[in-house]
Amino acid sequence: MKEETPGRVKNGTYRMSFSTGGLFLRESERAAALYRDFGDWTTVRDKILAENLLRARTLSTLKRLCRELVSRLKTLSDRELGFLIECSRRERGYLLWIAACRQYAFVADFALEILRERYITLKIDISNEEFDSFFIRKSEWRPELDEITPATRIRLRQNLFQMLREADLLTADNMIISAMPSPGLLDAMSPGDIRDVFYLPVFESDLKGVMQ
Repeated sequence: MKEETPGRVKNGTYRMSFSTGGLFLRESERAAALYRDFGDWTTVRDKILAENLLRARTLSTLKRLCRELVSRLKTLSDRELGFLIECSRRERGYLLWIAACRQYAFVADFALEILRERYITLKIDISNEEFDSFFIRKSEWRPELDEITPATRIRLRQNLFQMLREADLLTADNMIISAMPSPGLLDAMSPGDIRDVFYLPVFESDLKGVMQ
């Protein structure tokens, strides 16, 4: 069952723990299958840790990556998790990008204000400078971002771009790729969450006929 795991903590600050791991494309499919079998996220965590399903070199890294993976998957409904197991790699990437946006308000804001805005205004690339400018603008209103070191900001940028590439939304040279969400993906999403599809680079007009 989908649980409340907002990207902002109660005082409204950004959570910024997405500096590594990418989208966990293969690992998420396996973890979702475990959840289907056991129906309990604690058991899923125990299995991931016991079998080192994330192939981490140290236990501390394994625990951190496991926490990151599970926290994102918990933003998905049971129906979305079922779709995640059965869908194509591309659709899995779309759904896991949406899960990352649900988990992290910073990523969601970047998806709407940079990725989609540039796409619908026919600006076809995203540069490192775009991320840095976005980060600086947000730091004017989010003092917690001022505490992030330059090295950490680079890691955050690298991992966010990696997630976009793994989701087939950005090329290796940072060109935006149009998303093509299927009726099956949209059908897996609940009516209350359907507009999360706009975390993807799509034109609303392209979804007429498949989006209720």
